[in-house]
Amino acid sequence: MKILIYSHVFSPSIGGVEKSVQSLAEGLEEVRSPEINGGCKVTLVTQTAAGASDTSVFSFPVVRRPTLTKLWRLVRETDIVHIAGPSLAPLLLAFLARKPVVVEHHGYQAICPNGLLTYQPGRTICPGHFQQRRYWKCWRCQSCEVSPQRSLLSLLRMFPRSWLVRRAARNLAITRHVRDRHRLPRAEVVYYGIEDPLAKGNPSLSPGNPRDRILFAFVGRFVPEKGIPILLEAVRQLVSEGETVDVRLIGDGPERDTLDTMIRREKLESHVRITGYLAGSALAESLRDVQVVVMPSVWEETAGLAAIEQMMCGRLVIASDIGGLSEVVGGTGLRFAPGNAVALAECMRRVLHQPALMDAMGREARLRAIRLFARRRMVDDHRRVYREVTANTTTWAKQNLPTSRIH
Repeated sequence: MKILIYSHVFSPSIGGVEKSVQSLAEGLEEVRSPEINGGCKVTLVTQTAAGASDTSVFSFPVVRRPTLTKLWRLVRETDIVHIAGPSLAPLLLAFLARKPVVVEHHGYQAICPNGLLTYQPGRTICPGHFQQRRYWKCWRCQSCEVSPQRSLLSLLRMFPRSWLVRRAARNLAITRHVRDRHRLPRAEVVYYGIEDPLAKGNPSLSPGNPRDRILFAFVGRFVPEKGIPILLEAVRQLVSEGETVDVRLIGDGPERDTLDTMIRREKLESHVRITGYLAGSALAESLRDVQVVVMPSVWEETAGLAAIEQMMCGRLVIASDIGGLSEVVGGTGLRFAPGNAVALAECMRRVLHQPALMDAMGREARLRAIRLFARRRMVDDHRRVYREVTANTTTWAKQNLPTSRIH
C-alpha cells in the first residue's frame, strides 16, 4: 500500500504536528505486514524547507516544497492520501484524482479561519461562528491581525476546504474534544502515540531525586495561547504569601520579551528562569530535576503532546481544564479553570504542602499514558483506518464523487 502523508509543517520545524507525523511515518515504515497489501510504503510531502544546517535522515522519502505539478503526480501514484491538517491543495488534488483521503485534525483549520477557535481582539474562545454561518464575525476577527483583503481571502478559502473535508473518506480527531467540536461525517478518534522513553531504562528521562525546593516547569512555545503569564501571576501570588517556588520556563517564541519584562517587573528573577529552546539530551537534562509540569493554556488545546510526554515520564501535570488538554490529563493530574491564576496558585500550593502527590499522581499519569498514548497503538489504529478506507473505496467514491467520474 502506497501512502502519501502531507504535512504543511515538518522537521526541522518544531511542534506537536511535526512530531506526531514523523512518529507515524516511521511507525508505518517499520511495519511490513502482509495483511495490508504487503505492508506500507510511505512518502511524506511538506512545505517546510530543509534549512541550511538540517542533516536529518529519515527512513522514508521526504519531498519538500513540491510544485503543483509534482504534487499532482505524487497524488496520482499513491493509494491513499493522509493529510495532517486540512490543507487545501492536497485536498483538491486528491479529490480530482479520485483518491481516498484521510484528514487528521490537529487544529481547527476546518472550522475556523485562524485555526485556533479564538476570537479577536479579546482572544476569547470562539463559539463556532463559521459553523453557525456568522461569516462577518470571522472576517472581523481575522481583520484584527491582517488586512481586510487578506481576511476576506482567508474566509473564502474556508468554503472549499470545508466542502472537501466533509467528503473525506475518514476524518480523524486527536481527541474526543476535537471530534465533537468539528462534528464532521465519518469521524473517529485516534489519540497521539509516543514511544515509552523509560522502557529503555533511561533514568535521565524520569523525575530525579526530590530536591529541597520543588521545581515546576513549563515546556512549549512562548505564544499567547499557552497562558504563561497566568503561571507567572500564580508564582507572584505564592511568593507574596511567603511560599518557596522555583519555576523553569523551557522554550522560546514571540512572547519571550513580554515574559522577561513581567519577570523583572514582578521581581521574580530568583524564582523563574528561562532556558530558551532545548531539544534532545539538553531537554532531558533540563527536565531531570523537574517534578511538576504546568500547562496553563487559555485556548482550547486540541490535545497537548507536551502533557502526554511528561505523563509518560511519570511527572505530575497541572493543566487548564479546557479542550483536549483536560481530556488527555484526565483524573491523573491537577486541573484548574483556564485563565484563573488564583486557582493555579492553589494547585501549586497543594503540591508544595503535600509533596507525596507528585509520586502518587505521577504514577497514575504514567499508567494512563501507557494505556492510551502508546506509539504502537497509534500506528495500528492508522493501519486499521487505511485498511477500512481502501476496502470501501468504491462505496466512498459513489457517495462523494460526481457519477461521471466513477469507473
